[in-house]
Amino acid sequence: MSENVEIFKRFMVEGFEGGNLDVVDELISPDIVEHQFGFEGSGEEVRDKLKKAITDLHGFLHGLHYTFDDIVAVGDMVWARMTATSTHGGPFFGVPATGRPIRVAVMDVCRFKDGQIVEHWGVPDRFAVLAQTGALDRLKAA
Repeated sequence: MSENVEIFKRFMVEGFEGGNLDVVDELISPDIVEHQFGFEGSGEEVRDKLKKAITDLHGFLHGLHYTFDDIVAVGDMVWARMTATSTHGGPFFGVPATGRPIRVAVMDVCRFKDGQIVEHWGVPDRFAVLAQTGALDRLKAA
């Protein structure tokens, strides 16, 4: 397995799954360029957004786990298809914890340089999170 794949997996497991914010500074370049909706930007602004995202996820998703369904590395690029599983364990968009299981498809593409992620495109199925937590039910009722 390529070094870049291992770096990506480590970032997902230690960072997003484990809640370790230090891994952001270690594995995400200070010159990062982010393309994912809601996180667009570059540099320290993006690293701060990632740390907040990790913290926010752990506030409402408990026991977060990523399964790497497919992962491909070509040159300085890594493409990954993952499944995130968790339990809705905290408030989310005004919906208190339901204890419901959460299952979300996630697609990521990263470019690497010198052992760090320097560019990222991500597509988590946010609609699935809204539906499975009950946030869509709340909107429908309104």
